[in-house]
Parts: sequence; structure tokens; C-alpha cells
Amino acid sequence: MTPADLDAADPLAHCGTRFWLPAGKIYLDGNSLGALPAATPARLRLVAEEQWGADLIGSWNAHGWIDWPKRVAAKLAPIVGAEPDELIIADSTSVCLFKALGAALALEPERRTIVARTAEFPTDLYVAEGLARLLPGVGLRSVDGPLHEQKLDGTVAAVLASHVDYRSGERVDLVRLNEAAHAAGALSVIDLSHSAGAIAVVLNGSGCDLAVGCGYKFLNGGPGAPAFLYVARHLQERLRSPIQGWMGHARPFDFAADYAPAPGIDRFLSGTPSILALAALECGLDTFDGVAIEDVEAKGRRLAEVFIAEVTARTGIDLGWQADRGRRGSHVVVPHPQGYAVMQALIARGVIGDFRPPDLMRFGFAPLYNSFADVVAAAEALGEILASGEWNQPRFLTRQKVT
Repeated sequence: MTPADLDAADPLAHCGTRFWLPAGKIYLDGNSLGALPAATPARLRLVAEEQWGADLIGSWNAHGWIDWPKRVAAKLAPIVGAEPDELIIADSTSVCLFKALGAALALEPERRTIVARTAEFPTDLYVAEGLARLLPGVGLRSVDGPLHEQKLDGTVAAVLASHVDYRSGERVDLVRLNEAAHAAGALSVIDLSHSAGAIAVVLNGSGCDLAVGCGYKFLNGGPGAPAFLYVARHLQERLRSPIQGWMGHARPFDFAADYAPAPGIDRFLSGTPSILALAALECGLDTFDGVAIEDVEAKGRRLAEVFIAEVTARTGIDLGWQADRGRRGSHVVVPHPQGYAVMQALIARGVIGDFRPPDLMRFGFAPLYNSFADVVAAAEALGEILASGEWNQPRFLTRQKVT
């Protein structure tokens, strides 16, 4: 089938109108920052002008601002396979991860070890290392190979893993990982940043204990969008957040001198929620209205398959190691010794992906707005750039601060 045939048969093709995308660009970087939902600018103006501007502080009650962290979380719940009362929108991914790991470490004080892959997302390791320096006796054990194959003992408090590897795109088997953690008496802490909104996540069905993720990638919440934190219902009353703030208090407006954690997931709130950011994130989640996340994943798989086949045919680069659809997220990486320069040449042509050291060009497929014509055109541009040596120019070879 041609790209036009595939797009004509695409049941999600209509979702593209839910986004604003600049003409002349093919955007394949939704795994870093999702595209702008068409509804977001008007929603931000409404919240700023008609709510904040007109009703001032009364908006907390008049417009229900105080409940937005839970209301927005309820829209996320079916996307990540959780119940609404198991999720909260708050903070950044790093802060939510600090809360999750800190709570896991405090549950059983004799357990003082966090286990993670050596190749884990660097920021997640930074957070774990920071906790290890802060808390007496806590250590981070970095391991190679699948986490479910590691020997976990009674010292392990938490097994930390990204659901989808940020470089290779490889997907972790959540069921096997959670089973291994539980067999050792440990808790699983999963980072969904590169999977939520692109592949079907089943937090409850796979036995996850805690999870975090960002709102600005496949969830289309905007740059710096709030993160989310998941705590399985059966653990909520046993865990306490290490960051105790007034919004996580059982009676936040009593301004009591002593801290009493709120019941349920609310205890993982801390500071005042960012209302404008929550409004933007809600617009991002609304782009999934009427769409089954299983259909999103199915289209993402097909987009990747078409891209892999086209790149292989046009460049000769072997991407077969990414062909196992059940073990891949929603991005594909193309290795090249001059990957940074090649990506800059692609961006100059209007094909936007990104680069991760040492040599990986990443192409992310956001099924709600990417088309089959997009991925074929991107592969064609890549083939032309590699064949012509177009990338070998000073303006493409010079590294920028942000890529």
C-alpha cells in the first residue's frame, strides 16, 4: 500500500486536526515535546483572563482550581491503565520520582538499596544517587542486563526502571519486572515518560507499585508540563511522601502546626498546583478523547514498521534489531557516526527529530498527529542527505546547547 492508501485507511487520521503544526515541517520529536493542541491557546487565555483576571483568588472555589490535580489525573487514568484515585498531577518528573523512591525506602527501614540499570535515564539515576547521599545507609546498585534477571535480596527497597528506554526504544516487560521485585519483597518504581500516551500501559494489570511520568512528551501538555505520580491503591495508606507540603495535609486550610498526611493519593501533593500548566496539560489529554490507547499503540507500531522498512531500503542501515514490535516503544533510532550533523541537516529540511549521544538519531512517532506520508518523506530525506553528504557542512557539524 502507498502512504496515501495507509493514511486513507487510518482510523486516527481525524485526530490530526486536534493539533496546530507549522506548514512545511514533519514533526517526529513528540517523544521529547508533543505538538501544540489546537485548543490550548484559547484555553490558556480563558483561564488567565476570565478566571484569574476576573475572579482573582476566588477562582480557587469558583472554578474549582483546588481540585484540578485530581480532575486532570482522572483523564490520564485510562491512558496509563490506572484508577483515577491512584494518580495525581504534580511537580516535575524528578520531584515525583524523589517522592516515590523516598516513600519506598521509608516503608521498610532495613531495606536500603535501590536497583537500576546502568543505562537508565540519567536524570533518574541522579535522583537515586541524591537520595543515597542524603539518607544514611542507602545505596544505588547499578546493574547490566534485564532487571527481572537480577538477583534481588532482602536489602532491596525499590527496583527503578523506565518502561521504554530513552535511547534504544526498547520496552521493559512490566509483568516480569514487577514479579521479580515482589518476589524479593521490593517495590517497583516505573518511569513512563517515554511510553505514556504512545503505548498501552497497564499499571494495575501488570502489578506496578509506583510510577511517574512527564506531561510534555506524548501527552502534549506543553513545555515543562506537570508530571504525574501513580501509587497503587493498596499501598497508599502505608506510604508517606518525603516532601511534606500543605497541599498534602489532611486539613490544608487549618494551617495546623503538626503534619498529618491526607488520606489516599492526596498525601503525595506538596505545593500549590500550577493552574496555567494544568490547563494546558488538560488540553493535551483531551486530544485522546474518544480514542482507545490500544489503537494509538497499533498505529505507532505500523508507523515505525513503515519507517524501518523505508530507511533500510534507502540507506542500507540495518534496523532489524528494532523490528520486534512487542519490545519497542514509539520511537526508532538510526545510528550513524555523524548522527548529530545528519539530524541538523534533516531539521534544515523541515524534518524534525533529535539526537542522543554517542551516535543515535531519534525519530518519535506520535500516532495522533503523525501520518504515514510523514514517515516516508522523512526516510526519503534521510536517504538523500546520506547519499549526497549534505550533512558535511560547518553549520551542521557545530553542536548547539539544546538539541
